[in-house]
Amino acid sequence: MPLIPDIEAFEERAAIVEYDGGLSRSRAEDIAAQAQGFRDAAHYWQVLAEYVLTKKLP
Repeated sequence: MPLIPDIEAFEERAAIVEYDGGLSRSRAEDIAAQAQGFRDAAHYWQVLAEYVLTKKLP
C-alpha cells in the first residue's frame, strides 16, 4: 500500500519535536516523516511533490 503524506500531521509533529525536544528543524522533520512511514523528510517531500504534480501515489 502506498504511503499517503499527511501534511498537517507532519507539520504538527515536527513543530512539537523541534520545540519540546530541542532538536533542529531538520531532525524534527525526519522524525515526523518516519512517524508516517517514510525514510526521512526528503523522501516525504518527494512523495508529496509527486502526488501534487500527478495526483498519483508512487
